[in-house]
Amino acid sequence: MSTNKHAGIESASARIRAIVGGSVGNLVEWYDWYAYSAFALYFSPVFFPGSDPTAQLLNTAGIFAVGFLMRPVGGWLFGRMADKLGRKKAMTTSVLLMSFGSLLIALTPGYASIGMAAPLLLLVARLLQGLSVGGEYGTSATYLSEMATAGNRGFYSSFQYVTLIGGQLIALGVQLLLQKVLLTPAQFEAWGWRIPFVIGAMLSVVAFYLRRSLHETAEFKGETGEVSKRGTVAELLKHPRAVLTVVGLTLGGTVAFYTYTTYMQKFLVNTVHLTKDQSTLLTFLSLLIFACIQPLFGYLSDRIGRKPLLIGFGILGSVFTVPLLTGLSHATSEGEAFVFLILPLLMVSGYTSINAVVKAELFPAEIRALGVGLPYAVAVAVFGGTAEYIALWFKQSGHESWYYWYVTGCVALSLLVYLVMRDTKKTSLIHDRDS
Repeated sequence: MSTNKHAGIESASARIRAIVGGSVGNLVEWYDWYAYSAFALYFSPVFFPGSDPTAQLLNTAGIFAVGFLMRPVGGWLFGRMADKLGRKKAMTTSVLLMSFGSLLIALTPGYASIGMAAPLLLLVARLLQGLSVGGEYGTSATYLSEMATAGNRGFYSSFQYVTLIGGQLIALGVQLLLQKVLLTPAQFEAWGWRIPFVIGAMLSVVAFYLRRSLHETAEFKGETGEVSKRGTVAELLKHPRAVLTVVGLTLGGTVAFYTYTTYMQKFLVNTVHLTKDQSTLLTFLSLLIFACIQPLFGYLSDRIGRKPLLIGFGILGSVFTVPLLTGLSHATSEGEAFVFLILPLLMVSGYTSINAVVKAELFPAEIRALGVGLPYAVAVAVFGGTAEYIALWFKQSGHESWYYWYVTGCVALSLLVYLVMRDTKKTSLIHDRDS
């Protein structure tokens, strides 16, 4: 096996710098993506006037879901680019595209000024963001997994979700700062919600320049397969079991993740009847803890394997989702709501912390970025992107508790996949070029 270092990286500290550099762009991308959800409570009346707050949120959530439809396109486009031209090229391009989407949201006038053009431009911006973030997941998951050595691959790749959750935290932190320090409620609802999208556009440009200095991975540089076949759907279809495994293991995890993160702000306001400020603060604190524990679970997977963590999430999610969401819906204090919120986040960490490395370990280098990105993006578009819309639809129809069973069913289906799949720590197709 080749003795080349990872693109000339000679030390553990240099490797860590490369992983951190790759993660920073991921952080910015996910900040831009989640700013939409975090500030939807405030800008939905601007683009969708009406007297029913739930109906306004449904319209906004619909565009949120439509943005997910572009994620498979992004997973294909940038996955193909990463496998043919390199992980670095794909990551720098995707983060620049995200900047355009955020800037468009920040600058689009409201419905009162330009009528139907306002929600249409919001839709275009979300489609650009969906294309960008669809490409980000597969390429960054591949990059982080290939840069890490075999013994700590779970630990280092867990930082993808640290930065993913970190993007949400920054979005919520900006929201708290604007709410409590810088703006009055009237200013915030009139124009202050545009500020985070301006910040996102600027940060994306910064991340673009940071990513330009990244090392390429040795797995890509050492790939000797025919260039014309790299990153093609035809090559991907030669790995049907791996593709179906990605879809199956993602199904329950993505529904649970989007339920307890992006949808939770609306749930705390609409169902638990907390104020917007209380909802933002509780979501921020719970996500901070959630982010901090991801490396612990990743480290544990390096010791005992990936499969036990996935099975643990599948069993706990199948048994406790309904009781936890029911308890949260009846919470009578912020403290009680926090407990019912943090427990499922601990539970879903068995999936979030290691799902990126598991998918990367399923595919050979010449098809890895596409193999990780495209099936995952399809599953997220179908199940994750619609989770918030389905939850709001059940609520508006008067059967909110049916959504709790929907989440349970999705997790149970993924549990079946976890039980029959191989433990990728033992069968990884990522070669350690330093060994």
